[in-house]
Amino acid sequence: QVQLVESGGGLVQAGGSLRLSCVASGRTFSASAMAWFRQAPGKERKFVAVISWSGGGTYYADSVKGRFTISRDNAKNTVFLQMNSLKPEDTAVYYCAARRRTGLAYTSTQVDYWGQGTQVTVSS
Repeated sequence: QVQLVESGGGLVQAGGSLRLSCVASGRTFSASAMAWFRQAPGKERKFVAVISWSGGGTYYADSVKGRFTISRDNAKNTVFLQMNSLKPEDTAVYYCAARRRTGLAYTSTQVDYWGQGTQVTVSS
């Protein structure tokens, strides 16, 4: 069992930066691929970024590539999402996600555990 708690969301102006953190509890964190998804009002939850258990593999949605960076610190059971050059269309609730099974998670069905979400609002 893995429990995920996100923090770091807030209100920022377009062009600004935010850093999201997700602290995981549970013995299997270091063996789990971790991901970030986001959900805007009235829209489905979408993939943002994923990182392999070792941190050696990272993949991003095209909409955030070059602006967002996912990283992890297995010693602290924490995964991060550094978001730069934020745009109003990045406004959403951001969810931390963990995959217990082998492989990565690019879709909601591939996720085994979810955090409660943290709101990110980018003003124009």
